[in-house]
Amino acid sequence: MDWAAEVAFVSGATRGIGRAVVETFAARGAKVAFCGRGETDVRALEAALRSQSREVVGLVCDVRDEQNVNAFAVDAAFRLGNPTILVNNAGIGLFGRVADMTVADWDDVMATNVRGTFLMTRACLPAMLQAGRGSIVNVVSLSGKTGVVEGAAYAASKHAVLGFSRSLMLEVRKQGVRVIAVCPGSVDTAFFDGDTPFNPNRATILKPADVADAILAALELPARALVSEVEIRPANP
Repeated sequence: MDWAAEVAFVSGATRGIGRAVVETFAARGAKVAFCGRGETDVRALEAALRSQSREVVGLVCDVRDEQNVNAFAVDAAFRLGNPTILVNNAGIGLFGRVADMTVADWDDVMATNVRGTFLMTRACLPAMLQAGRGSIVNVVSLSGKTGVVEGAAYAASKHAVLGFSRSLMLEVRKQGVRVIAVCPGSVDTAFFDGDTPFNPNRATILKPADVADAILAALELPARALVSEVEIRPANP
């Protein structure tokens, strides 16, 4: 795989898995456009990568907002070229019992995790279809394959993203576009800094670089090969 010929767009990229993906792609010579909600974090990552002579563009974007997403896709393509890889990583988790959950919290999880994945995909897919090649990686979760106590909104959103990924894969595979759903278990990120029903041993769970490496391995297969779903979990949680 000639990474110098690849243009990757990555959402939710200023920390955790998204940041690891951006750093991994850039280190291999790909052009990378990434986005996040916080301007300070976006600028800091962009500066760090450019100091290493990486060809990167960092843009502020709220994936819940259609105009934001479309503007990101247009601006990034103008600066770097049309995307050949899209990594939908932006996501949030808000937890609590269903009886206590507000509609606003439910809507925020769905808008970020599901709507955001759809909007970013819709903005980038036409260029891939026109080129007859491309890869879309949706970062899901093992929670998208099971139930989660006090995590109904998060699990429901990830089930939706997995269903979206499976359906899109069937829709576009014959047109040269691969769709890969990556389902990590517990990863040592800021996700576990807040109030969650999970309490993993952060010394032994996955690191963001592990997930980035799994994504890399799936992408580097020949175009004739498609790993449509990846499960990666801690060996010793």
